[in-house]
Amino acid sequence: MKLSKLGGKEIVNLTDGGRLGIVAESDLLIDEKTGKIKSLLVPDFKNQLSLFSDRNFIEIPWNCVRKIGNDMIIIELEEEKTGRRKFSL
Repeated sequence: MKLSKLGGKEIVNLTDGGRLGIVAESDLLIDEKTGKIKSLLVPDFKNQLSLFSDRNFIEIPWNCVRKIGNDMIIIELEEEKTGRRKFSL
């Protein structure tokens, strides 16, 4: 599948049915040596206090992706394992 086809897909967590975002708003973390996708970095707008501060992301390991469908990407990730990390962009 081409990266451009992932663009508008919604990311949904199978564990709680929660909507995490859209791939178009997300970034991919790629292993420079192998070229493989390591994780999705989805903006965490729930904890955003200011539009001008550093952005918070939810890091979703690629091995948590269960299915890529026509309209959405289904992941399986428990809330406790969700890696909320702060990245400066």
